[in-house]
Amino acid sequence: MQRFFDLFSNPHPVGRICAVARRGMVGASQPTAAQAGISMLERGGNAIDAAIATAAALTVVEPTSNGIGGDAFALVWTNGALHGLNASGPSPRSISLEAVLERKFTRMPRFGWEPVTVPGAPAAWAELSRRFGRLPLAETLNPAIRLARDGYAVPPNLSKLWQAAFTEYRRELQGAQFEPWFTTFAPNGRAPRVGESWNSPDHAKTLELIAASDAKAFYEGELAERIDAFSSSGGGFLSKDDLASYKPEWVQPISTGYRGFDVWEIPPNGQGMSVLMALNILKQLECDDHHSGLSVHQAIEAVKLAMADSSMHVTDPSVMRVPVERLLSDAYAAERASLIGPEALLPHPGEPVKGGTVYLATADDEGNMVSYIQSNYEGFGSALVVPGTGIALQDRGCNFSLDPNHVNCLGPNKRTFHTIIPGFLTAEGIPVGPFGVMGGFNQPQGHVQVLTNMIDRHLNPQAALDAPRWRWLTEKEVLVEPHFSRSVADALMRRGHEVSTSMDAGMFGRGQIICKDPQTGALIGGTESRTDGMIAVL
Repeated sequence: MQRFFDLFSNPHPVGRICAVARRGMVGASQPTAAQAGISMLERGGNAIDAAIATAAALTVVEPTSNGIGGDAFALVWTNGALHGLNASGPSPRSISLEAVLERKFTRMPRFGWEPVTVPGAPAAWAELSRRFGRLPLAETLNPAIRLARDGYAVPPNLSKLWQAAFTEYRRELQGAQFEPWFTTFAPNGRAPRVGESWNSPDHAKTLELIAASDAKAFYEGELAERIDAFSSSGGGFLSKDDLASYKPEWVQPISTGYRGFDVWEIPPNGQGMSVLMALNILKQLECDDHHSGLSVHQAIEAVKLAMADSSMHVTDPSVMRVPVERLLSDAYAAERASLIGPEALLPHPGEPVKGGTVYLATADDEGNMVSYIQSNYEGFGSALVVPGTGIALQDRGCNFSLDPNHVNCLGPNKRTFHTIIPGFLTAEGIPVGPFGVMGGFNQPQGHVQVLTNMIDRHLNPQAALDAPRWRWLTEKEVLVEPHFSRSVADALMRRGHEVSTSMDAGMFGRGQIICKDPQTGALIGGTESRTDGMIAVL
């Protein structure tokens, strides 16, 4: 393992160098959110408090990707063990496949009440604080409350995403139920421009209610009543009973070994399975040059197969037909790896039965580390904002299938197949650190790429994030970034991949990495160059 950390002593010749610290570190996609987390460490809090403060702040300073009405997952290393938290909410009890089909939908819509599921993020904050935090929840939410009340200057990447959403919503959305979104997020009749200040007093009041009640106001009190009333007035399915019965779930993380390291993910209903299955397949393949076209070809093919399997088999674990153990077995990995040849293939799920997101990472000087992710799914979510609260409700339910024979078919009180995934790396039982790459169905692809960049190509965390990425879309279609190696792209095309270049950095995800050197105890961090990200240190 030490060879892995030796590379950190040499700065990468291109791009930013890693951040290094002793007492604490927070990596987030917005500087103000990272600073909110560091302020908790300065107040005597731990990495869990820092994660909560950062997550709450991100609902304010990056509303284009997450919000109070979204879901969350976390991996927490503390007291020598890794703990998993699944704070994804189920569908409402009153929804059904028949009810949605009666509304003339042929697939789950992005906007409106149909895709709205129970939000889990506020419950995640309260549960993390209760079990592992040192500071009161009210204190950890204070920075977010101040940002929402007083405002902040909008940075470039955020402004771009905001403007894109506003343009789409103005064109696509009609009806009184969507007016609160425009009132909240476009109060001047447009998206805020770079450098302009944006604030949301309603968002601040909601965070104050959550802080004062340990989130009970959201699930049982005033906020639950407001959500219920808004849903009822618009023909929605979400009710105060759905909110009152919700509890996040502590889960046992799942893992696979990869070249001397253990890679950890949250178990289903998340797509972290895709990462582990892809790594299992890659272990079966031979490649002498990890910088070659062959190496990238094998990674793309492994990801294709793993994501096809996840799409077919992963959903709410209570109704999954294929056990996790079979999907992660060496025998199944070997079977899938045998399909990979010199040419690009069309991905199909196997049959193992026969045999708009934010990510943050935190660490403190006591050994605590958190890998945390939360999301409204696509952009601002369902485009429904509960009047007077600033709560943008997620559209996570649009991942449900309307095929009655599909394992992920829409049903009442059911958690859908989930895209957001936090990752964690250990070696020989020692924590290496949290990592994550956000971006919908790009997330497992991003996980595989940053992991192979660090482990196989020996890049430090910052270089692993900065390295040009590919993204598999469908069938044989692959996007690459403009600075992706031309020779490798040509090699992929010779193998049958349909390669095109995208200038949209958002297509390739945004991540954070923190690693801890076991010899010096130093924290080494990298932050995403494709967004407004920052590593804050103490």
